[in-house]
Amino acid sequence: MSKLPETSNDPYQWLEDVDGTRSLDWVRAQNLRTEDRLARSDSFKQIKAEVLEILDSDSNIPYVDKVGAYYYNFWMDAAHPRGLWRRTTLAEYRKPQPAWETLLDLDALNAAEGENWVWHGADFLRPDYQRCLLALSRGGADANVTREFDLASKTWVEDGFQLPESKGGLGWIDRDNVYVYTDFGEGSMTCSGYPRIVKQWQRGTPLSAASLVYEGALDDMYIAAMHDDTPGYGRDFVSRTLAFYNNELYLRGSDNQLSKIDAPNSAEKSVYKDWLLLELREDWTLDEVFVAGSLLAIRFDRFMAGQRDFEVLFTPTDSTSLAGFFWTLNHLVLNVLDHVKNRLSVLTPGANGWQHSPFTGAPTMGTVGASAVDSDDSDAVWLVTTDYLTPTTLSLAEIGHPPEVLKTLPAFFDSSQHVIEQHFAVSRDGTRVPYFLVLGKDLPRNGTAPTLLYGYGGFEYSLTPYYSGKAGRAWLSKGGVYVVANIRGGGEYGPRWHQAALKQNRPRAYEDFAAVARDLIDREITSPRHLGAEGGSNGGLLVGNMLTQYPELFGAIVSQVPLLDMQRYHLLLAGASWMGEYGNPDVPEEWAYIQTFSPYHLFDPAKAYPPVFFLTSTRDDRVHPAHARKLAAKMIEAGKDVTYYENIEGGHGGAADNAQAAHMSALVYSFLWEKLSSNRD
Repeated sequence: MSKLPETSNDPYQWLEDVDGTRSLDWVRAQNLRTEDRLARSDSFKQIKAEVLEILDSDSNIPYVDKVGAYYYNFWMDAAHPRGLWRRTTLAEYRKPQPAWETLLDLDALNAAEGENWVWHGADFLRPDYQRCLLALSRGGADANVTREFDLASKTWVEDGFQLPESKGGLGWIDRDNVYVYTDFGEGSMTCSGYPRIVKQWQRGTPLSAASLVYEGALDDMYIAAMHDDTPGYGRDFVSRTLAFYNNELYLRGSDNQLSKIDAPNSAEKSVYKDWLLLELREDWTLDEVFVAGSLLAIRFDRFMAGQRDFEVLFTPTDSTSLAGFFWTLNHLVLNVLDHVKNRLSVLTPGANGWQHSPFTGAPTMGTVGASAVDSDDSDAVWLVTTDYLTPTTLSLAEIGHPPEVLKTLPAFFDSSQHVIEQHFAVSRDGTRVPYFLVLGKDLPRNGTAPTLLYGYGGFEYSLTPYYSGKAGRAWLSKGGVYVVANIRGGGEYGPRWHQAALKQNRPRAYEDFAAVARDLIDREITSPRHLGAEGGSNGGLLVGNMLTQYPELFGAIVSQVPLLDMQRYHLLLAGASWMGEYGNPDVPEEWAYIQTFSPYHLFDPAKAYPPVFFLTSTRDDRVHPAHARKLAAKMIEAGKDVTYYENIEGGHGGAADNAQAAHMSALVYSFLWEKLSSNRD
């Protein structure tokens, strides 16, 4: 890593040296302290065993992707901690115990190569599906090594396509050509650390001979290209991502000329068969005003010819937003959130416009995830249904027919004595903020319940109910209360909900979260000394601001793989890609507001703070571990109650296998229960 610019008067900047001897000595010393205090108790060992049992359970749903005639799955358990890549048929998959054909054993590969590979996915070559490009990560980092794999022989292709470790990747064009976007050497990566250049690479030639397709700017976020291999629609596109929710899409001609899809940069652009769909994130004025959050459709060839006769397929309301959409062979399925509850509908294009109909058999309660089984082949749909107390179910549904239940997660805890409630807190500016509350039916409302409040509030990401066996066993079953806040910055009410907390308005997300905390206290569910907050990544920044700005509301804070130093975040790893969310600290007028939500700078050694637990990963190459390291070190020196743990591998997800995930979960729940359940009235 090249040396970063230094910030004056930052005595902890040396902790930005990820693998430096001094840094790692400090990390190991903190890890040892944490292990000595938390990991030796019987309760920790019980939690870890229970969580690992859940993660390794053979009863977990083996989710599959249909590719050609087979259904592919990646599976990890106690015997295969790094996992098996395998496949089966639909007839077998319908059975309680399917017969699987193993294609690649990552544990065996690691042993043979002396590596610590973590699975990052497969890209199949159509139409014969006999070759694929496999992405493997060292220790769970975002950066991949990509290799060509032959499915018939289950071996690596000798002299096949192989890409050295880098952020970026390969994508098929045809059997002998791929798109490659990677680190080609000095100056070829963006300031965010992602590919700036995409090339076409022909089999049998060195990577250095690949021909240029497109070159972006240094301050772009990510450049890539992809081949649309939909039968009968072979097209190629170049994607230029300038920032989150700011991108350009180009149609690549046979002469390498690029034609821009001339729609707003903020719109999500999707081309499938004859159709271009635009999901708007800002109002767009043509002959009429199309409002943000709408979904528009037009035939792709008409749009490229200059026509703009869109059909509006979805318009948001005060309570609804578009959570997603996907194509099947003959239909378009919309997934809509209505006050954070999913609703599915089916749209069918025809000579007289689009016909709308309900989705037969779709559940009306809880979270419903839906996706096409194979949009080139059928109208079959995967349905995944869940909520906080109902084990997840996977169903197969042919549009127009009732779903067939294929797999159901076992009940990992007794939820019969619990209920789910949805409430609305009122934020500082009067906005109603929804949140979900999971608690015992007979819970005494006397302010003493250990309560864990979770949030994220960024990047238009929605938090919807889901079943968690580990939270059920390690928290709910012990008498804890679990709460999820749907604060601004997320996507629960579409783009407007996200945009309401961007840049100088970021504190609204924190005001929302604090409002939920106060509402829980006002309802006498809990009280500050029994209320904890947890969040990761952007959510780690969220709870970092709870720590530094609202310490009186909480009895404990857990901040995982967090952003915390907002003066230098854009200089660390992928941080520059988030300036559209938070602002640019190098611009004085933007730093003026950014510093108001930078926990590293808000910390005051003279103030009292609740106990805090920082967790991160040395191998996280997205959010730099120095964020957690530096604030932890600053607080430790000031004599505050700080617990710190850094997994030596694991990437941004924090753990590289189930055992590591169970260990970290047990540390968190042990810490929270210790801090929040003591001194109960």
